[in-house]
Parts: sequence; C-alpha cells; structure tokens
Amino acid sequence: MPLKTENYSPRFAGEAGKLKTSRKGFTLVEILVVVSIIGLLSSIVLVGLGSFRARGRDARRVADLRETQNALELYYGKFGGYPLTTWDGLEKTITDAEIGVTSISDDPLGGTNHYKYGSNGQSYVIGAKLEDPNNQVLKDDMDGSGSDTFSVECGTLTDDQYYCLRF
Repeated sequence: MPLKTENYSPRFAGEAGKLKTSRKGFTLVEILVVVSIIGLLSSIVLVGLGSFRARGRDARRVADLRETQNALELYYGKFGGYPLTTWDGLEKTITDAEIGVTSISDDPLGGTNHYKYGSNGQSYVIGAKLEDPNNQVLKDDMDGSGSDTFSVECGTLTDDQYYCLRF
C-alpha cells in the first residue's frame, strides 16, 4: 500500500514513519566545557594584568608625592618653613594653612600603607614604598636612612624599594 503524501513531512519522519525529534540548542556538557574554557582564559589574563596594576599604583605614588611637594612649597612660601610633623599630621597642617590645598593623597592600597614625611623646618624628605623594585624612578631618587632622611625609610643602593625625595 502506497504512503499518503498529503500530510507527510520528510523532516520529521524516521524509520517506519516514526517522528524524529529535532535537536536545537546545546547540551549541558557543551555549555560546561565552554564556561570552563572562558574561566581558564580569564584567570590567565587577570594574573597577567597584576604587574600592570602594580606599575599603575607605583606611578600614582610618584604623582602623589610630586603633588605633595607642590603643596609643601606653597606652605613654605607662606610660612617660611616646612611643617614639623609626620605624614599622619601633614594633611591637617597643609589644609588648615589656607594655601588652596584641600587634601593630600595617601597610598592607593590604603590600610597600613602610608607615605612617609620628615622635616627639620628648612628641608624635608617624602617617600613611598613601591611595589616594583625594578621601577626606573628608583635610579634617580634619594637613598639612605637616619638623620639624613629625617627618619624616613629610603632604602639602600642594593636594597631599594623606597622612592624618596628630599628638598
């Protein structure tokens, strides 16, 4: 007996006239494989970006210290000397001096990481610990410790991770 072709669709017909199910979409295993590959690639990229982020924070530290230098020079111009305080008291001293400075930046990591400041009234040292010990700015900064640096840690020629400026 011949098949009736009026309602027949070869797309859905299987063996002996059974309907085939069409497969649309992805299986759970395929989705999990793709998600795990994306996770692996993103973790590799994030680990690789860590050094760039550290260099960016170091660049900000250097810029912050230069801005602080400008504020200290404004203070010196008004009062004829530099503040006799530590970094913790420097922001209040500078902002209360009414020299146009409203704040002084601190280390981008915050917490216990702070910049350092020491002064004798006519000279000062400001410094920050950098994350990258091979940073090029460390070649041009001041190194040493003790009375020359007003107790600000500035590293040594062989072990230098501290960026210090003296004026």
